[in-house]
Amino acid sequence: MDTCRIPANTSKCSGNTMECFMVLSTQAQKISIGILCGLFGTMCVFENSLVLYLIFSSPGTRKKPSYLFIGSLALADILASIIFVCSFVNFHVFNKAGFSKEVFLLQLGGVNTSFSASLSSLLLTALDRYISISRPSEYKLLMTRKRAWTALAVLWVTCATIAYLPLLGWNCCMLDSTCSELFPFVDDNYLSGWICFIMVLLGCIVYAYAHVLWRARQHVAYMEKHQAQVGKQNTRMRMDVMLAKTLVMVLAVLMLCWSPVLVLMIYSIFARLSDRLRKVFAFCSTLCLLNSMVNPIIYALRSKELFSSLRRVFSHFRRQWKASEESPEAESTHKSSVIET
Repeated sequence: MDTCRIPANTSKCSGNTMECFMVLSTQAQKISIGILCGLFGTMCVFENSLVLYLIFSSPGTRKKPSYLFIGSLALADILASIIFVCSFVNFHVFNKAGFSKEVFLLQLGGVNTSFSASLSSLLLTALDRYISISRPSEYKLLMTRKRAWTALAVLWVTCATIAYLPLLGWNCCMLDSTCSELFPFVDDNYLSGWICFIMVLLGCIVYAYAHVLWRARQHVAYMEKHQAQVGKQNTRMRMDVMLAKTLVMVLAVLMLCWSPVLVLMIYSIFARLSDRLRKVFAFCSTLCLLNSMVNPIIYALRSKELFSSLRRVFSHFRRQWKASEESPEAESTHKSSVIET
């Protein structure tokens, strides 16, 4: 095990070991974390997998850049749920710390990559709506499928590169610097840089959505003023307004779920954290799963195309279920009629 200058600010931890970060002291706390991670993680994987199926099973949605970005968000949430639940429960609930520094940083990089990709996918979706509303006549020329796939490739490569910098050498063991109080082997300077990167993404998203909402309000006023003009342009504007409201709801949920975690990260850089705050951070981390679980529900309720696809899927399975229930009855009826004859 690598020895680093890990802060030991608790009465139960006096050495520079991984056990310093196992902050859940009671069985009730471990059971609570295990239940939350199991419930949220299972729902996240199921719901986001359903969103991916609805997007890529329909030719109408999988060809649109907007839904490609939403699909990227769903994929990032699935990966984050799987990696986060497995590593978090294994560490905090089962207290397994026998893995090496490289394995831990590999897991942490996977979680950071998924979250960064999720947030970056929201940014691309916001920019897509920004272009659609600010330059509607040039939208199809500017936002093509090829450019959308290129943007997604750049997004994932950039997020993975930034997330795996600690594994590549930017960690407190290699630099002989003080480790973070929240993450083993993570250098405080790297954590500060990662937080700045996330804050820049959030700022760009808020700016883009603010412009989208401003233009959406103008579209609503225009439609109310010209009720008699019902055509393709009004239909397009109604779709933009609906999608803009949906994405604002997603952003609101994102901020609500991730604000406590980011605040505690920032606080840990400037001050020492007590045992109680570190436990609060562990429980607040499960809000990330809650965010990933709520996003698909918002899509299903707010996206007309995805909701219609979802209804078709349910109708298909309902017809198959009825057919499977009726077939044994029909077969028994046929056999009884043969016997009577």
